[in-house]
Amino acid sequence: EVQLVESGGGLVQAGGSLRLSCEASGITFDGYAVAWFRQAPGKEREGVSCIASSDGWTSYADSVKGRFTISFGNGKRTAYLQMNKLKPEDTAVYYCAASPRSLLVSLKEPDFNSWGQGTQVTVSS
Repeated sequence: EVQLVESGGGLVQAGGSLRLSCEASGITFDGYAVAWFRQAPGKEREGVSCIASSDGWTSYADSVKGRFTISFGNGKRTAYLQMNKLKPEDTAVYYCAASPRSLLVSLKEPDFNSWGQGTQVTVSS
């Protein structure tokens, strides 16, 4: 397991943008798959997006396709989730997760063994 720290959450109006960041303590994400999950109040946690470090393959939940973009940066020391055209229904705590399977592209929680503490995203109408 690796320690993950998310940042970049906040309050934004509908239609606005935020960029979430996820860093792993002491390592790069080379050799890992990284995903973003979210949990809204009263709802189960759901997968949002995933990226595989080996080939850059990505996956998105239908609800965010065309609005969110996942990527690596900073020499794969950071994973980003660029969120555009935000909607009130995007309000949730967003979690970064990692798996040591570099070819993995998954939105399923059991596939990931490292998790961050989460960052709150609130979209006002």
